[in-house]
Amino acid sequence: MKNEDTKKQLLARSRYLLFKPSSRWTEKQKQRAAILFREFPQLHHAYNISIMFRSWYENNTNKQQAKERLQQWYKKVEEENIEPFLAIAESIKAYEDTILNYFNNRSTNASAESFNAKLKGFRTLVRGVRDVKFFLFRVAKLYG
Repeated sequence: MKNEDTKKQLLARSRYLLFKPSSRWTEKQKQRAAILFREFPQLHHAYNISIMFRSWYENNTNKQQAKERLQQWYKKVEEENIEPFLAIAESIKAYEDTILNYFNNRSTNASAESFNAKLKGFRTLVRGVRDVKFFLFRVAKLYG
């Protein structure tokens, strides 16, 4: 290659640049990306689709705007016809309303899930619960 990488090295060294937007690439990563996308044009299409999805998630502020941008992303996925993205799009369509509810006030149930995991871990640690009142007392003292 132009930058003295073999194809295998090019793919291995390009891994991290594919995780971030092109605006945050270093000069060396820009050169490597140009070579990579010239050699593997379908990878360039896949990168653009993933960045479009990422920007949809990060930049929308209300549910209606998010829905419109998601429809644009679906259209782009269908145009490019890359099999893994088609499967992802179908999964997202199945839960679209639930996913879009996130944009109402940009909150998730992650804190509740985290607390449930802590409770399960605590219950495992004490090897089950025999006295429910005492268990709730201990939970309140530890996590309250």
